[in-house]
Amino acid sequence: MTYLANLLSRKSTPQNQSIPGTAQVPNSTGGFAWAVDDWTRLNRFLILGSEGGSYYATEQKLSLENAQAVVRCIHADGLRTVRTIVEISESGRAPKADPAIFALAMATTAADPAIRAAALAALPRVCRIGTHLFHFAAYADGMRGWGRGLRRAVAGWYGRPVGELAFQAVKYQSRDGWSHRDLLRLAHPKAEAESARNVLYGWMVKGWEGVGDEPHPDPDLRLVWAFEQAKRATSKAEIARLIREYRLPREAVPTQWLTEPEVWAALLEQMPQTALIRNLATLTRVGLLNDWATTERVVSQITDADRLRKARVHPIAVLAALKTYAQGHGARGQNTWKPVQAVVDALEGAFYASFGNVDRTGQRWVLALDVSGSMDGGMVAGVPGLTPRVASSAMAMITAAREERHAIIGFTAGSGGYGGRWGGGASGVTRIPISPRQRLDTVCKQVAALPMGGTDCALPMLWAMKEKVEADVFVVYTDSETWAGSVHPVQALRQYRERTGIPAKLIVVGMVSNGFTIADPDDAGMLDVVGFDTATPQVMADFVTAN
Repeated sequence: MTYLANLLSRKSTPQNQSIPGTAQVPNSTGGFAWAVDDWTRLNRFLILGSEGGSYYATEQKLSLENAQAVVRCIHADGLRTVRTIVEISESGRAPKADPAIFALAMATTAADPAIRAAALAALPRVCRIGTHLFHFAAYADGMRGWGRGLRRAVAGWYGRPVGELAFQAVKYQSRDGWSHRDLLRLAHPKAEAESARNVLYGWMVKGWEGVGDEPHPDPDLRLVWAFEQAKRATSKAEIARLIREYRLPREAVPTQWLTEPEVWAALLEQMPQTALIRNLATLTRVGLLNDWATTERVVSQITDADRLRKARVHPIAVLAALKTYAQGHGARGQNTWKPVQAVVDALEGAFYASFGNVDRTGQRWVLALDVSGSMDGGMVAGVPGLTPRVASSAMAMITAAREERHAIIGFTAGSGGYGGRWGGGASGVTRIPISPRQRLDTVCKQVAALPMGGTDCALPMLWAMKEKVEADVFVVYTDSETWAGSVHPVQALRQYRERTGIPAKLIVVGMVSNGFTIADPDDAGMLDVVGFDTATPQVMADFVTAN
């Protein structure tokens, strides 16, 4: 009668069945997990987005599911939804602004006037630059009409100081089929007839006729004058002078001059942190980083923690730059370069620094990377080649760098979904011989080369029991699409607690913005967090040390 006893067992249930008496739901693979609530899914979407889809869901399907979750959050508590959008956007927790802008545009369609008003009032806080505003206009135009409230909100965006607005107009000229001219004609912001603001609005809508050779008398409009002069420049020396004297950004430089080292040398003198990280390959290709002094200055700026924080440089942006720069060629295009080792090292340092200071806990950590087939599909935050499988190894290194007592393993059920606990195939766990002293790009390549199979998220705890590994916390980096095991992860954790007497905790780091988690929401010793949220490492540390 053993099979009858096992049928309703809450201690050991195959993952293709739900644990009796729980609220588990089918995941995308035929296994069972818990559905995250809509607020958790909102956070996942705002931070990870859905660009590129996942192994089991196309970009369109995943985006639709996330959009429906946003709608439910707006209906449940629209003001809380807007606050969440603003908080994640302003804190720099997300690698890309698009999900927050999209969600904010959705909130402007709410039936409740108070929610619409809150969303429109938040426009300049979420759409901080011109490109963000154009994205918002494209989303809003597809979702709703251009009523008075929306026009007034966009007009308010243009009410920033004239010098700042001139910079926005020069640097961010158009995107998504929208330009400043389009939005000004829709919003009709007011300006006094003879004011510098009115002159700027006129230039944005009609252009500047009869640009003279002398700089504009109003300091707030000299950047626009320099931009128009750059269009007429006939030498690289003239372009370099305009850049230095008027702080022209790269976007204001005519394309034909962007292969000149002298021009890039001028741009480098005042280049913002994000632009520097994005343009390292070009600086190398044109030869600027052949000079030791220039390289030292670049390295110093890349690793400056204060500059990283003030510029809201996200770890994903640094990781993407490191991945691309170190390989010496882009994902698209034919450009190649010989990477400068000091720059590669600086990018790695910047990656760790971009998470800020994280407290050490002194606890015993098992960092378990799901390296199954489902983790090799899609891409994190829309970065080509940055699969959840690779990104999870980078995320794990943040904790490994701060916690001396840790073990790092990769887990996957054997080919065909077997192995692991019952040995019906290759072993499901591989102890990964990596350390924080290794190069981050090397670690990512090492993890990417591990063999793949089905997903069994119970294996880390089963492995620790078998190998008698003492752990205070298991951290599982996964998409929660577990299905191949003979016992659920939460059951394996409880078995571990019973056998060892250690009240071990489980942290599930969601690497995909889907709707599943392997963490039991009713167990206070389990936590679900979002991968590549800059707040995640400290949240994990606080959870581990909490009584």
